[in-house]
Amino acid sequence: MSMRQRTIHIGIGASAGGVEALLALVAKLPADLPAALFVVLHQAPDAPTVLPRLLGRRCALPVAHVRDGDEVGPGHVYVAPPDHHLLVHEGRVSVSRGPRENGHRPGVDPLFRSLALEAGPAAVGVVLSGMLDDGAAGLLGIVRHGGAAVVQDPEDALFPGMPHAALRQIPGALVRPAADMAALFTELAARPVMGGHGTSRQLAYEVEVARDGAGAVAESDPPGPPSGLTCPDCSGPLFDLSEEQFLHYRCRVGHAWSEESLRAEQDNRVERALYTALQALEEKSALQHRIAATAGAAGSGRVASRARETAHDAMASAALVRDLLSNREVGEPRD
Repeated sequence: MSMRQRTIHIGIGASAGGVEALLALVAKLPADLPAALFVVLHQAPDAPTVLPRLLGRRCALPVAHVRDGDEVGPGHVYVAPPDHHLLVHEGRVSVSRGPRENGHRPGVDPLFRSLALEAGPAAVGVVLSGMLDDGAAGLLGIVRHGGAAVVQDPEDALFPGMPHAALRQIPGALVRPAADMAALFTELAARPVMGGHGTSRQLAYEVEVARDGAGAVAESDPPGPPSGLTCPDCSGPLFDLSEEQFLHYRCRVGHAWSEESLRAEQDNRVERALYTALQALEEKSALQHRIAATAGAAGSGRVASRARETAHDAMASAALVRDLLSNREVGEPRD
C-alpha cells in the first residue's frame, strides 16, 4: 500500500457553545500547519457575519468566509457563510443553498460527507459543543473512508449533546478538550496518508444533493425504502437511509434528518399542534359564553343553556390539553 504526504482536510462542526470552543481551538493553531480547515457553525440565516473576524483575532492562520469556487490550500481557515452549506469538490470550495439537514443550513453532516468523498484518508472530522446529533452521520462517513474522527471532550463542552452523539457512533474517536486539538492536528498532519479510498453510492448521492440541490434530487428518489414517516420541513415522504445502528432519513426534495434531530422536531410539531388546539378550544368557549349571554338576554333559555354546556365542554377539553402540555416529557431543545 502506498504512502504519501498530503495536505489534510479538517472539517470542524459546532453549534450551541461552539463559538467558545472554536476560539479555544484556533488560538493554538501554528502558522505553518499543513492543513486546510473548514468550519461550520449552526447559526440563523440572518446572523451577523462576524465569526471570521472573531476567530481571526485569535488565530495565526488567515480566516475568512468562503466564496463558491475558492481554491483550497493549506494554512487557511474557511468558514461557512450563514444559510449556506460548505462543501469541498475537486480541490475547490463549493457553497450552496441545498436542502437543510437536521433543520440546519449550514449543516455539519454535508461538510463531513464531502470531505470523506474528496479526501478519504486525508480527512479529519471534528465535532465540538452543540445539542442533538448533527455531525455524527458525516463523521461516521469520514471514518469509513479511512479518515480520522476527533471529538471535543464532553466534560469540556458547554453543550455535550453533539459530542456524545458522535461518540456513540465512533467510540474510538480521539477525544480532546478544544484547547488541546491544535497539537493533535499537527500530529495528524505529520502522518503519511495510507493509500486511496473508495466511496459508496449513498455517500455520493448525499453530497450531490447538498451541493446541487434540486438538480440532484430530480434524478431519482433517495437510495432507500420509504419509511412511512413525513418530513417536518416539507411534509413529503421520508426514505430510510439508515446504516447499522444509525437512523437516517431523507425526503424527495432533499431534506435530511438523523434520529435525535427528527425526534426533537417532531416534539416541536406536537407542541405547536397542542397549543393550536388549546387556543381553538378557549376561543370556542369564549364564543359560546357570548352566545349564552346574548340568548339569555333575548329570553331564549334553551339556546343559552346549550351554549353554556358547549362552553363547559370546551373548557374541560382545554384543561386536558393544558395537562398534556405541562406533563410532556421534556427532551433536549433544538439549538
